Amino acid sequence: MTTSSEPIIQVNQNILEMEYAVRGPIPQRAAELQREGKPIIFCNIGNPQALGQPSMTYYRQVLSLVEDPSKIQRERQLKQLFEESPVSELKDDDFISDDVLDLSEQITRMTKNGTGAYTESKGFDFIREAIAEFIDKRDDVEGSGGVKSDPEKIFLTTGASGGVKYVIDLLIADPNDGIMIPIPQYPLYSASIKKAGGVQVDYYPDEDSDWTFSRDVLDESLDKARQQGVMVKGIVVINPGNPTGAVLNRNSIDEVIQFAKENGLVIIADEVYQENIYNGEFISFAKALGDLKVPLFSLHSISKGFYGECGHRGGYLEVRNPPKVQGSDLDFLDLLLKQASVSLCSNTAGQLLTYLMVSPPEEDSHSYVQFVQEKKNILRDLRKKAAIVREAFAQMEGVECFGETGAMYLFPRLNKLPEGKTDFDYCLALLEETGLCTVNGSGFGQKAGTNHLRIAFLPPTPLLEDVLPRWIEFHNRYVNSYRTE
Repeated sequence: MTTSSEPIIQVNQNILEMEYAVRGPIPQRAAELQREGKPIIFCNIGNPQALGQPSMTYYRQVLSLVEDPSKIQRERQLKQLFEESPVSELKDDDFISDDVLDLSEQITRMTKNGTGAYTESKGFDFIREAIAEFIDKRDDVEGSGGVKSDPEKIFLTTGASGGVKYVIDLLIADPNDGIMIPIPQYPLYSASIKKAGGVQVDYYPDEDSDWTFSRDVLDESLDKARQQGVMVKGIVVINPGNPTGAVLNRNSIDEVIQFAKENGLVIIADEVYQENIYNGEFISFAKALGDLKVPLFSLHSISKGFYGECGHRGGYLEVRNPPKVQGSDLDFLDLLLKQASVSLCSNTAGQLLTYLMVSPPEEDSHSYVQFVQEKKNILRDLRKKAAIVREAFAQMEGVECFGETGAMYLFPRLNKLPEGKTDFDYCLALLEETGLCTVNGSGFGQKAGTNHLRIAFLPPTPLLEDVLPRWIEFHNRYVNSYRTE
C-alpha cells in the first residue's frame, strides 16, 4: 500500500514507452542551457523559420487577407487614394499587388464561410481539386499517359504527420501486425507504430552505396519478421530521406513497388521534402506506380520545401488503390473519412497554405517575379549551407557522409569515438561545449556498431561559419583525448 498523498494512475504502456529523439533528452538539455543564458543553435529539427528563414511574401499576404477580408477593399482604397495624390511618392511596389488582392477575394468566395468555420472533414473541395491538378502536372500525367489523381481520394491533414497516424492506426489491427520502416528513420514512424500497438520491422538501406537498397534487403527483413510471427502490412519509404537526406533513384523506387505488389503490402510514401533536392531528380511513387494495383498513401506538407511553414501544420494525404476492409463492405477511404470526421477537419490556415503551395502565382502576374526570386534564394542558401557543413566534415577525423544532399539534413557517420562513448555522449558534449544542438544517430536507429548524428543545415551562414570551426576543434580533440579508466 502506498503512503504517498499524490494520486497514481495506470496509463497506456505504449505511450509510456514511446520515444521521439528530435525532442528528446539532448534538445531538452539545450532548452535548459538556453534558459541559463547560453547561446544555443538548434539544429535538432527541420524548423526553418525558427532559424531565420523568411516566410514567402506571397503566402503571407494572401493568408492575412483571407483571414481578414475587410483589408482587401481597404488596400484597394488606399492604393487609389495615393495614386490620385499629387504629393505621393509611393509606387505600385509599396502596395499589395492586384493579383494577390484578386486571388484573396476568390479564395474568400470559395471558402463560403471564411476561415473560422469548420470545413468538410476531407478539407475544402477546391483545395483538394488544386492538389490533384498539382500532382498531375508534377508527374506529367498528360504527357506520360499516367493515372490521374482523384480529389475524392485526397485528405487535407494536420501536417503530413496527421496522415501518417491515420494510416498506421488503421493498419495495426493486432499486436503482431507490423510495418516496415527504413533504418535510420524519422521517429514519427517508430512512435506511431508503438502507440498503435504494432511491430516495427526494420530494413537497412546501404549507407556506403548512398543509402540505396536492393530487393535482397527488403526480402531479408520481411522473411525475418515472418519467421517471428509478424504479419507485415506495409512499408514506409521516405524520399528524400530523413534523417539521411538521401534521394532515391528510380531503381530503388521500382524495387519497393514490385516488392509490395508481390507481398500484398501497402506503401506509405513520405515525400514532404520533394522540393528539397539540390542535385538529382525527384520521382514520385505515384508516377512510378502507374496503373499497378498497389495501395499507395502519399504524403506532402507545407512544413518543408522552400516555404518552411511548420507552425501552420498543413499537408495532404493522397490515396491510390485503397484496399477493401476485411469483414466489411467498406474500403480504406471510408475509414480514413471516419477518422478525419472525429477531428472534424484540419485547421483552415494550414489548408489555405497547402492550396498556395500547390498553386504558385501565374507567370504573367505581378507577384510571380518576387515569388520565384524568394524561392531561388532560399533553395540556393540551403544548398550552400549544406556544402559548408559537408566541407567541415572533411576536417573532422573519422567522419564520413554519404548520399546526395536532399531534405534539410546531413547524417554523418562517426567512425572514431573513444572506447565506451556513444553518439549520444558525443552530441551531449558537443552541445555543452559549443551550443550546437544536434540529434544522436541512435535516436533514428542505425546499424549495430555504427555511430551517427543528424544536423539540420538551417542556421544562417554567418552562424554556421562561426560554430563550425569550434565544432571541428571540439571533434578532433574529443575523439583523441577521452579515455575510459
